Amino acid sequence: MTPFGRVISVRGSQARVGLLAGGQMQLSEMRATVGRFVSIRCASSVIVAMITEVTCENLPASDEYMATASVDLLGEILGGDRPKFQRGVTNYPTIGDAVDLITSQELRTIYAPTGSDQINVGFLQQDRSVVAYVDVEEMLSKHFAVLGSTGVGKSTGVSLLLNEILKARPNLRIFLLDVHNEYGRCFGDRALVLNPRNLKLPFWLFNFEEIVDVLFGGRAGVPEELDILAEVIPLAKGVYTQYQNADRVGLGLKRIDPKQIGYTVDTPVPYRLVDLLSLIDERMGKLENRSSRIIYHKLISRIEAVRNDPRYAFMFDNANVGGDTMAEVISHLFRLPANGKPMTVMQLAGFPAEVIDSVVSVLCRMAFDFGLWSDGVSPLLFVCEEAHRYASADRNVGFGPTRKAVSRIAKEGRKYGVYLGLITQRPAELDATIISQCNTLFTMRLANDRDQALLRAAVSDAAANLLSFVPSLGTREVLAFGEGVALPTRLRFKEVPPHQLPRGEATISSVPSVTSGHDMHFVSAVLERWRGATSQRDSPSGDANFSSPAPARTMAPADAPMLQPSMGLDPDRFSLLKKPLR
Repeated sequence: MTPFGRVISVRGSQARVGLLAGGQMQLSEMRATVGRFVSIRCASSVIVAMITEVTCENLPASDEYMATASVDLLGEILGGDRPKFQRGVTNYPTIGDAVDLITSQELRTIYAPTGSDQINVGFLQQDRSVVAYVDVEEMLSKHFAVLGSTGVGKSTGVSLLLNEILKARPNLRIFLLDVHNEYGRCFGDRALVLNPRNLKLPFWLFNFEEIVDVLFGGRAGVPEELDILAEVIPLAKGVYTQYQNADRVGLGLKRIDPKQIGYTVDTPVPYRLVDLLSLIDERMGKLENRSSRIIYHKLISRIEAVRNDPRYAFMFDNANVGGDTMAEVISHLFRLPANGKPMTVMQLAGFPAEVIDSVVSVLCRMAFDFGLWSDGVSPLLFVCEEAHRYASADRNVGFGPTRKAVSRIAKEGRKYGVYLGLITQRPAELDATIISQCNTLFTMRLANDRDQALLRAAVSDAAANLLSFVPSLGTREVLAFGEGVALPTRLRFKEVPPHQLPRGEATISSVPSVTSGHDMHFVSAVLERWRGATSQRDSPSGDANFSSPAPARTMAPADAPMLQPSMGLDPDRFSLLKKPLR
């Protein structure tokens, strides 16, 4: 049978192929187009290559060829009875070697699963009969990223990947930052969904930079107030430790001086706001200069304002009771033990915009530190959606500690069993150091030139020419690069069951039956919820002086009744709109 073409030149990892006029090109189903795999028959192996360009310009002088094609050399198939694929080329083709379009059997050899630790994510775009597998171990241990513009199926792809990972690794813990509250229903009863209504993240778990960011609403702190805080926070921690030792002091033990305990502003131990405010007030009372007292008064007012804001209840609930709940918080957040729910979906849309960066910083930092101090015995996959928000390439944008926490997981997390998954629609705005640590990339359609340029710099594989396809990819189409896949591959994600499809809950309001017949009752109901989100209601600790602490409570169950209107986009947010309007 006449071959498809012959090698006419070889240069490094690329070759030039002359397409024969009377060869397989005449068959419509065997067309040579950009992106197709071809096989080059050498003496000891079959070299696998991909077509990156086809042209009829500058043809060789003879009439033998009807066109020429540029191909990238990707790997080779070795062996006889049990062929095996390996990346890279050890034996380069020579001039005149036969070239054919790759067969389905050869594609199956390339993409055959090499073990049980493989997940089925879809099929090859070139041959739908060939299943596309991803190596879970390589994908997770060396981090991965999903990149793509809005509307190309990125969220659906993330749901698919995480559900498949849960099947392959039922004991792996997954923590997902859900920026738009769209993944709450994607994982069924295998995921714990957290939002401001059921999250308890005590303020004392925040380090100094993070608590300052909270108190000053994301703005730079006042230096004089920061100096006061830096001095009194360690003392407040010492005072609380002194209370904890009160029973033993009664037995005749020597009372501990808070200044000698040795805590720093970043030591993750409990302290109470009432003690913090008392220490500030005590220092203010010793001042005679009225202008100096104003600084202390402003700081006290700032702390009380944040403490009394119902949107911050997830941080300051029981702020004056104390209690070392760090073990319960970490166990609850990171699913230790999993109790049948190895995944946490952290819905961020309901948090105050001013503290989201600080909250993400705390979560990233605790995830890494727990992996570090546990020697990585319990692996965790930390998935960061809209990653460019928290780790921007521009150092003047965003919150520095958050970028540092994400970067630390990217650089060192794999040593301690903390893996990173990044999802972003603007890779050019993401810190280049962080994305360079992701050794498996799932790239969907990207139209922006800067995003494509960054990808070309990040992809070191011989098939970087594949990136020229990125602007023309269809919905659910993916270019997969890196350690997790056998070859740089153009594939299509498989269909996701309806119950696993991400859905932004805000889109429910576009249903025609809801948008018709609105009246003043509807508007009043919306305004009541709107105002309620930022007003104090039924709070057990509304006293500005914090003199009447509420009963201690370490953790709130996920279905605990709310003391205030919903601050997140929960599944029942539109229940009031379903009531008949008169």
